[in-house]
Amino acid sequence: MSESAAPGALEQVRTFLNTWWVPNDTRAPEDRLPALLADPAAWQADLPAFAFPGREDAPGMAELRAALRAALGEARPVALGPWLARHPLRAELSADPDRPPLALVPEDGTAGGTILAAVAEAVRAGQWARLKACPDCSWVFYDHSRNGSRRWCVMNPGGSESRGCGSIAKVKAYRERRRITS
Repeated sequence: MSESAAPGALEQVRTFLNTWWVPNDTRAPEDRLPALLADPAAWQADLPAFAFPGREDAPGMAELRAALRAALGEARPVALGPWLARHPLRAELSADPDRPPLALVPEDGTAGGTILAAVAEAVRAGQWARLKACPDCSWVFYDHSRNGSRRWCVMNPGGSESRGCGSIAKVKAYRERRRITS
C-alpha cells in the first residue's frame, strides 16, 4: 500500500477524486473524468468498485466530485445532504463473511450512490476526516500520520510522479522569512 492509499472502499473514492488534479510537469489543472465517462472500459479499469454511470448519473459526476473534494477533511461532511437526498442509502444486514455485518448500500444502484455509500461508511468509521487534498497539487491522499496532521501529498520528491510539495512549501516559507528579515 502506498503512503497515500486509503483503507478499503475509500481508496476507490480517492481514485475518483484524483480524476482532477494539477500534474507536476505542466502545473495546469487536468480533468480525466470526461474521458472516463466516455469509455466504460477505462472507467472499469480505474474504478472497478463503481458501476459505470448511466445517462442520468453521468452529468452529475463532476458536481459530485467537486462536492466531495470540498468536504475533504471534515469529520461530518454535512454539505453532502443534498447528494444523499438524490441518492438515498439504506442499511443492509449481511451474513456473508466477506462483507461487513451492517453495510450502507445505495437504493438506486448508481455510481453516485455507490460512491456516497463508501463515503458514508468512511464517515461512520472515522476515516473520512483523514482524506485530504494537497494544498499545492490538489492530489487527494489518506493521512496515515498518528495525529492526523499531514498537509502535503509528499514531503520529498520520489521519482517522476512526485513533486515534493511539502519541501517546496517549506523552502518558500523559509525564503519569505529570510526576505522579510533582510
